[in-house]
Amino acid sequence: MIPMMTAKEKMLAGELYDARNRDLLEELNAVKVKCQQYNNLLPTDFAARNAMLVAMLGQADADTFINQPFYCDYGKHIRVGKRFFANFGLTVLDEAYVTIGDDCFIGPGVHIYTACHSTNPVERATRQEWAKPVTIGNNVWIGGNVTILPGVTIGDNCTIGAGSVVTRDIPADSIAAGNPARIIKKICNDMI
Repeated sequence: MIPMMTAKEKMLAGELYDARNRDLLEELNAVKVKCQQYNNLLPTDFAARNAMLVAMLGQADADTFINQPFYCDYGKHIRVGKRFFANFGLTVLDEAYVTIGDDCFIGPGVHIYTACHSTNPVERATRQEWAKPVTIGNNVWIGGNVTILPGVTIGDNCTIGAGSVVTRDIPADSIAAGNPARIIKKICNDMI
């Protein structure tokens, strides 16, 4: 007999799950408390801020820096590479994994979403949802107030212009902007 998957296992596998699941809600609320504690630390207490990020995120290191305020749903599903920097107001709905490479800069007010909801209002009212991972490569700069939607991959060495809504994959070595974001320029290899 195949054991039943938990709601969390379904969520991380990209399958339909009940967002009202008690275990998930307990975990979400515990992380909300951690985010509040992080956001209330003195901005100049770099050691405490970094220690809290290393404990809260799925992957972070001594160089991980996120300006306050910072919001996330689970934290442990966020993996950031070396020398990661995010400015004020980063919000990550990490129902699926969010993987960000080395040397990435995130502008203020950026939102990264992995949670998906039905466009059918009757289905949506059941609170059944699913999640798709987001992957951001190395050496990427995400401009201020960018929104990255579920399932998107942004390749290495990209720049995403401020205010963009990234609805589909952006290949490596691209500059993209707009709503929806589209490639406006390719970066030549001799520029990198």
